[in-house]
Amino acid sequence: MAESEYLAHIAPDGRQQTVSDHLRGTADLCKRFGASFGMAEQAEVLGLAHDFGKCSAEFQERLHGGKIVDHATAGALTCARANPSAVWASCCIAGHHGGLPDVGNFAVDQPGDLTLAGRLKRGYNGGIPAYDPPFDLAGIPNPPVYGRDYLEDSFTIRLLYSCLVDADFLDTERFMTGSVREQNGDSIAALCDRLDSYIQPWWDPTGQLNKARCKVLRDCIDGAVGPRGLYTLTVPTGGGKTIASMAYALHHARLYGMERVIYVIPYTSIIEQNAAVFREIFGADNVLEHHSNMTADIHSNDSAEKYAAVPAVENWDAPIVVTTSVQFFESLYSNRPSKCRKLHSIANSVIIFDEAQMMPTENLRPCTAAIAALVRQFNATAVLCTATQPVLNDLFAEYAPGISVTELNPDSDSPDEIFRRTTLRTIGKIDADSLAARLNEHSQVLCIVNDRRSARTLFSRLSGEGNYHLSTLMYPRHRRRVLDTIRHRLVSGLPCRVVSTSLIEAGVDVDFPAVYRELAGLDSILQAAGRCNREGKRPAEGSIVYVFEGISAPARGMQVNIGAAREALSNDADPASPATMTRYFRAFRSLAGDHLDKYEIIKKLKIGISGCSLPFKAVSDSFKMIDSCTKTVYIPCERGEELIRRYEAGERTRSLSREMGQYAVSIYDHQYQALLSSGRIAPLDEDNGALISAEGYDEAIGLILSDMGDSLFI
Repeated sequence: MAESEYLAHIAPDGRQQTVSDHLRGTADLCKRFGASFGMAEQAEVLGLAHDFGKCSAEFQERLHGGKIVDHATAGALTCARANPSAVWASCCIAGHHGGLPDVGNFAVDQPGDLTLAGRLKRGYNGGIPAYDPPFDLAGIPNPPVYGRDYLEDSFTIRLLYSCLVDADFLDTERFMTGSVREQNGDSIAALCDRLDSYIQPWWDPTGQLNKARCKVLRDCIDGAVGPRGLYTLTVPTGGGKTIASMAYALHHARLYGMERVIYVIPYTSIIEQNAAVFREIFGADNVLEHHSNMTADIHSNDSAEKYAAVPAVENWDAPIVVTTSVQFFESLYSNRPSKCRKLHSIANSVIIFDEAQMMPTENLRPCTAAIAALVRQFNATAVLCTATQPVLNDLFAEYAPGISVTELNPDSDSPDEIFRRTTLRTIGKIDADSLAARLNEHSQVLCIVNDRRSARTLFSRLSGEGNYHLSTLMYPRHRRRVLDTIRHRLVSGLPCRVVSTSLIEAGVDVDFPAVYRELAGLDSILQAAGRCNREGKRPAEGSIVYVFEGISAPARGMQVNIGAAREALSNDADPASPATMTRYFRAFRSLAGDHLDKYEIIKKLKIGISGCSLPFKAVSDSFKMIDSCTKTVYIPCERGEELIRRYEAGERTRSLSREMGQYAVSIYDHQYQALLSSGRIAPLDEDNGALISAEGYDEAIGLILSDMGDSLFI
């Protein structure tokens, strides 16, 4: 069959796209994506070879309703024949629909095994349809840094795989829909100018606190001229680090021609607030939030409807991306097309890790290894931004040797006393009734406990008007509405007693005259203190943060944090001192031992599993940022009921996904199954369900779980 006669796709209206046109279109996009990290030539090869298997009689029959055909192994086999060391290319092409396979063991794997080695052997033995490539591949160069370290190779392969997956999807989308997706958002230079205009009135500050904030902001802007690399930004709570870090990122990105700013945040609740601030400054079209559980996967069946429905959120095509640490790190260790598609967009970007101290201990090694790889291999700059900087220099020295970690706030070792706005007081053990009695004596007070069950128990014991409860069992729009009410009452001097889980600690802008905090890690205690006298309008001596124990038994996952806090605060140490915080994190690391890679991700990638090298699928299946499977329940309150009906009717759009996220509650899998068994929710798909009746949702405490064991979840 002539080159022009092999077809890659047939649109519903009868239009036809040849394989050669699709390969060249995909290769052009791949080359552009790969150029951002110096691998344009390698990425182009992937685009040119990925669909060679469509040049077969069997695949042409498939286009007209024939049986499913393996069309991916052919291109992988061609690359292996052209360059036996180009495992990177074969792996990307073999998995461009089904996911990156485990590379396997070429000495022992058998034809038909699902590893790359098994698939290539099947191809060598004639186990795939005969194919007639439209053109020859003239030499396949290996990536610049390749074959020296399997861990480095794994990131190289994933980023190149991302280029291929996204380019393949975009070229197919362009053909199937007949339209070219416009690049989203304004230039980095335009956004930088917009931020400069926004902060211009701040440069003549009044009051000591605003002067201190402006100094932090100026230091960040001045520090943006430093080279790409690893940075920390250590700013006390209330020091304006959100805007200061964004100012650094945009000025740095403009100077070095970087493509976007990615803001990584531990909690969805913080995303809502920060993204709202960024949208106000830069406009909604320039800010992309990505924390929805509804992510479309890429399958081999093509349709115009499918491509029109997949949201742009898949590839992070926006100048400012706000996402969760779960989404960020799980994508970097995933093998799935839908998860990996966006990875090339992380290259040549400034990545801000807000509340960096909240990276889970059991994943500290793979998280720091990923950050180091992005900086070393992919032209990224990373900033660890927090009031309580974790001790990670030893890990960065291991995974990014030769790259120093630079602090952007030169006064972080001796913070201005103006940021000291509270006094810490320990009150020891106390029961729920006694604590509730103390809270009732305050007109305005915040109490933060370690789990949702304790929050509900304590809330039920409050009396009088102005009592509020916050937890992640409340859907985001409800939670935001309650927070707006809380802020109004605080400003108006009305009674306002709030019991919350730790979701209120990091980044939530509230200002209470007194705060109670159940004993936890020192970083959590200081984050809680940031909700007390936030604007410094009251004397620190009268703004008390009370630390108590006894409401709940410490969960096993918090025992190390609590032990380290006790060690750091011994001998009357100043809790606000950077030296005390360093002591805390060192004690924490000592008590945790070398349990910094629970799923042995680094070991699996460096030395393989039972002879299987680069086990991409195995790593993807095992790596989890949160050590529990969660599912999403959508709540039919306010507009939630209408949105659920639209989803059930088949609507799959970015705007619907974003709106539905405002009515979502994440719960453990066993809780989800209990609700499903009781008939209180109906499944929408594999991981999402909808509450059948709004009666299953309480306006005060959120989704009603009864007694399903939710004590460890915020």
